[in-house]
Amino acid sequence: MLFTRLSDDLFRPLASPSRAFNAALLLHLHARVFGDTAEALRKTELLAAIGDFSADYAQGEIADDETTPVDPIERRSAVYRRLLEAGWLVERRERYVPVVDFDPEARILIEELARLDRGETRSYGGAVLDVLGSLESAIANPADRSEALVNAAKASRAFLSHLRTLAGSMRKIEARILAQEDQRAAFRLYFDEFVARHIVSDYRTLHTRLNPFRFRSGIVREAGRALRDPLTLRALAEAGLREGRAPDVEAAERAVRADLAEILAIFEGLDRHLDAVADIVARLERRIAAALRYMDHRDSDRIERTAAALRAVAGADAGMADMPPSGVSLLRPPIGAVHLYAPRLKRPPIDCDPLPEIVLDPAVEAFIAAKDAFRHRVAVTPDRMAEFVEDRLGRKGAIRGSQIRVTDVDAFVVFQRLREIDVLFDGTLSGRYRLSRVEGRVANGWLDCPDFLIERGR
Repeated sequence: MLFTRLSDDLFRPLASPSRAFNAALLLHLHARVFGDTAEALRKTELLAAIGDFSADYAQGEIADDETTPVDPIERRSAVYRRLLEAGWLVERRERYVPVVDFDPEARILIEELARLDRGETRSYGGAVLDVLGSLESAIANPADRSEALVNAAKASRAFLSHLRTLAGSMRKIEARILAQEDQRAAFRLYFDEFVARHIVSDYRTLHTRLNPFRFRSGIVREAGRALRDPLTLRALAEAGLREGRAPDVEAAERAVRADLAEILAIFEGLDRHLDAVADIVARLERRIAAALRYMDHRDSDRIERTAAALRAVAGADAGMADMPPSGVSLLRPPIGAVHLYAPRLKRPPIDCDPLPEIVLDPAVEAFIAAKDAFRHRVAVTPDRMAEFVEDRLGRKGAIRGSQIRVTDVDAFVVFQRLREIDVLFDGTLSGRYRLSRVEGRVANGWLDCPDFLIERGR
């Protein structure tokens, strides 16, 4: 496990009074300083980068206690030792030059922290197409692309995990927005945290004809078809066995079935997660719209004017009841249907029609079987050619082509390739038989060609 390999003090900088600075520095070193470099950095270069980054922070944000130096040169060395002693950095020497790099296990952790810092924005369409492409590739070529099925299952699990955490993140942001007393801070949280970081990039397309989930039926169809096809399952299992993902064929086939069943279950049950996300989004949008409506001073003024007009009408004389006050306009109603907030409508349920049972025509099946039989008859394989030659040679060591009797089409298919026996199939039979040219010709009613001699190899 990861925590058995990490340093005992690894999380000390992230729990100290300067944890905000330390976390920002680690992310900066990971993304900007080390970045894509394949080699370790010189210690002097890293100290300079720490000093440049620390220049934008106050002493109180960097120091853990009074022992932290104030001088920039000494302070950067103290920060470097803080990360080195905690186990984030590893120092070694290359040709007497001290170099520094991230600890390998700590790098895994900082990559996950960087992913969390970037937020959870994700494309629904990209995730669905990733699963569909990998699944189609594995099913179309199971012998060579079986790894694509494993990738499709991983992408499905990652996407489902994203949907599960998305609703929880939205509820957390909703609670923070409702706890804000300042409306500006509430709106800033809504747009900066909720919309920019936690709403998926193509969320709006879920309600259009370009809905990325239009590919979901393809995923369900392909996964279900593969589960019902024993030949595809066996081909994927044998490929997994060759690639070392299972100890035997039975275990490999169980793993293949488990991956396909998991993909099928995830994409058949996505509606529950999507409905939960849609409910939270709709609720937050209603709250923000209501807050905007009540913040509008013109709406408040309009309500006050309306109340004053009603009081004026109620207090007017009986003879003036039909005459509205001069401040009331009958041509522009103060409140009406156009001012009412219309909540977002829920998506209508998708009508599911059962798929019809497809029954192949017996004539079509007979035609397919006949084509397979024809391909088998005209295909020349090393075993078939060796059997043909051994049957004609018998106990003899050699035989001429003119001595071989061709009695039917099956024999002719093999006979007409005997002149290439030394180079056919990448020379597979060249060690068992030798081919040489002799005088005369072969004329047997099937073929007319120069005569040849086939001998057993020694």
